[in-house]
Amino acid sequence: MSLRIERASRMPARIAATLCIGLLTCGISAQDRLKTMPGYEQYQRMVKEINGAVKSGALAVTWKDGGKAFEYTRDGKTYRYDVAAAKAMEIGQAIEPQGRMPAMRQGLARGRQSETATSPDGKLTAVHRDRNLYITDAAGGSEAAVTTDGSAEGRIKYGTASWVYGEELGQTTAMWWSPDSTRLAYYRFDEKLVPDYFLQLEQTKLYSTVDTEAYPKAGEPNPVVELFVYDVASKRSVKVDVRDGKPFEDGVVGHYVYRISWASDGKELLFHRTIRRQNVLELVAANPATGACRVVLREEWPTGWVENSPTFHFLADGRRFIWESERNGWLNYYLYDLSGKLLNPVTSYTSFEAGSLVKVDEAKGVVFLMARDGDNYMKQQLHRVGLDGRRDVRLTDPAFNHSVGGCMERQGGPPAAMGPGGGAGGGCGISPDNRFFVDVYQTHKDPPATRLVDAGSGKVVEELAASDLAKFDELGLKKAEMFTYTAADGKTTLHGLISFPSNFDLARKYPALVAVYGGPDSASNTARETFVGPNATTEYGFLILNLSSRAAPGQGKRTLDSI
Repeated sequence: MSLRIERASRMPARIAATLCIGLLTCGISAQDRLKTMPGYEQYQRMVKEINGAVKSGALAVTWKDGGKAFEYTRDGKTYRYDVAAAKAMEIGQAIEPQGRMPAMRQGLARGRQSETATSPDGKLTAVHRDRNLYITDAAGGSEAAVTTDGSAEGRIKYGTASWVYGEELGQTTAMWWSPDSTRLAYYRFDEKLVPDYFLQLEQTKLYSTVDTEAYPKAGEPNPVVELFVYDVASKRSVKVDVRDGKPFEDGVVGHYVYRISWASDGKELLFHRTIRRQNVLELVAANPATGACRVVLREEWPTGWVENSPTFHFLADGRRFIWESERNGWLNYYLYDLSGKLLNPVTSYTSFEAGSLVKVDEAKGVVFLMARDGDNYMKQQLHRVGLDGRRDVRLTDPAFNHSVGGCMERQGGPPAAMGPGGGAGGGCGISPDNRFFVDVYQTHKDPPATRLVDAGSGKVVEELAASDLAKFDELGLKKAEMFTYTAADGKTTLHGLISFPSNFDLARKYPALVAVYGGPDSASNTARETFVGPNATTEYGFLILNLSSRAAPGQGKRTLDSI
């Protein structure tokens, strides 16, 4: 099929070119056909040159001397910037990583959980083996069976999780030691009613093998999940009442039980539970001695779904925590106590969403976070707000998308603010004294640059680095352009990006490639406000489109409801 995009005031003039959009299927034989394409020679010339066409101006910094200075690397050298002197000095060569990462990482397979868990005091190790759970001493000597009825024949397993729990709910362990090492919480799954899914493996070998996975497709039974707590001293397990005495059914809260952790004092076991539809979520605290549960807080969104792993950040007292919620239709943060009392909203946005937490300075009562209140919802801004929810100030220029190195360990939900291409992965971007921050700013057409900014006023102190586009311009490469269009509902404005070959001719017709990942709430293959670098595939004579939909994140919960 073909689609003609007419010239309009809100679209770039270049989009007046006709776009022929087709669905392409590619196999191994397609590689041979590439040589017959009209743009093959052009692609061969450009693909070797495009790499390195943009020298990024994004810096990742490490603060020194309590915020008096920071260090960064650029062009193979290490620099130290003195804040008071407003001067950078070369201090040596950049340290290259030693060795290479082994081809096979000793990590977890996708969707799986660790098979061991060592107690905080280092004296005991919980081990999952053959669908059962054991505890050994740290040296691997004496071993005691915690469970014995796990088996493949009975389709019961302990100390591990069903596939969906690892793949979709982020469970990388299924055993959790209490802080004082006296108790061990663990999973039990009953997969009797779950249909098997068969995966053929090692298909390039003489004989393949089959991996059989209990895997519930839509509408099929889920595995029955239970939680137990084992007491090391008494050698007895207590069953946690994860569904408050109700049966395992789709509409019962406790159909999914996940994100298990211990309260810092070890007096309660915390977890999330939802119904199968996932439009109800409860944060629950369980008494490890009795298995009785109480609801700390409850989230509901009847017309859609509730984010299943919201940001959940405890303060130093282990009682108060910051909680992410979309209860008013927009992502905001709230300060709670483990008693379930809402202390205060930290943010109260009603026309744009909060982004990720960047830094929480409890001693000074201040929170730094990103928010989507730039010129469009894709341009994230740094805000400073009191832990009490007062004095919310935007600190960055809304004309750009900003990223600031995160200062927090991930607590679930969105990661700390590290935007694509932002270069914020080197460490905390905010000075220890909260006086300054290092800001990487960019748009889809403006490459990354880095500046030092006053965290009190938002005033730019100094421009630190800019991207170099000399080779980009020398090659005649074209910047991507953004356009808007209206969704099928006739009212929602959506954004798209179009990337051009270096020899683009407005008078020609071009086939267009569109990669689609519908989400929901996913930024994959959508329009964005990070710099769009050159795409060598365009040199074959294609236009590359990135199209947003109503499923794109950042537009508010009610927009997502429409899908």
